[in-house]
Amino acid sequence: MGQVNNTLRRLDHVFAAVDHGSLRQAARALRVRESCVSRNIVALEQLLDMQLFDRDVRGVRLTEAGRAWVDLVRAHYEGLRDALAGSSRGHQDARTVRIGLCAQMGRTFVARLIDRFGRLHPDVCVAIEDVPVEQCLAAIRRRRLDIVFTHGLENAALCRSEIFAHERLFVLLPCHHPLAERPAVTWADLADTCLLVSVASPQDPGLLQHIAANGGPTVQICRASEATVILKVQLGQGVTLAGEGFARTVAIDATVWKPIRGQSSISSIKAVWLESNPKRALLRLVGTARNMVTGARPGPAPVNAGSTERRGAISEVTP
Repeated sequence: MGQVNNTLRRLDHVFAAVDHGSLRQAARALRVRESCVSRNIVALEQLLDMQLFDRDVRGVRLTEAGRAWVDLVRAHYEGLRDALAGSSRGHQDARTVRIGLCAQMGRTFVARLIDRFGRLHPDVCVAIEDVPVEQCLAAIRRRRLDIVFTHGLENAALCRSEIFAHERLFVLLPCHHPLAERPAVTWADLADTCLLVSVASPQDPGLLQHIAANGGPTVQICRASEATVILKVQLGQGVTLAGEGFARTVAIDATVWKPIRGQSSISSIKAVWLESNPKRALLRLVGTARNMVTGARPGPAPVNAGSTERRGAISEVTP
């Protein structure tokens, strides 16, 4: 048992370093000395005969081999900690589905899904919360959240993902912006504009790559909340994006919403969950979402063999 505890302690320190990107911050979170964190990480690297981290004055970051190892091991580690702690989520938790949202996109689809699910399964409670994108996978793996709806999260080991919906993109402009009177705008129209993206509400990486490659606006990632990004737009410091469901229901002083037209004007809505999560209520929620997809159009898009990501056919808007 002592050997198991030593290994778990080393894993604790490795994953704290992954989450915080700094041995000092990891030590502070674990309430131990920085030298203790460093010593345990080195001991595990020696045991594995593998360098997990690159280290420099700015902190630590996973090596390519270290990232692959973490993706493989982390869910098993967290499940083992739960088992050894004797944690039991009980009957009440089995009757609750915890949903995480980490973007403004797709909330209309999620609202329709929860409404339909509630009518089909009135005995199940649905809890909803916002979650920063960098915390999504940890929340799913620890089963603090059962499922997350997003569009900026890459596929991860042991997780399942499906695209259930699509939504037109809208841009938020200051009222005095030269494009404010246009019925719609293109990415080229925004070429001289700064596109503000909150770290709390990430955009699809493929979309940002398209913008950069096709003469669109300059993208600025802001370490600020969505509310602060909106304030920056009101002050004329840039523009920001949201899905049609949000844009059509939320009016913001001194600004105007305009639809994006042309290529890459639609955002996909992805759900991510732990494939080994046995909760029946979660499986029923996913089943309800799939039924909404197949009921919206005749036949979903084909799925590539061996892929863990499916693409549904439902579309919240017609571009």
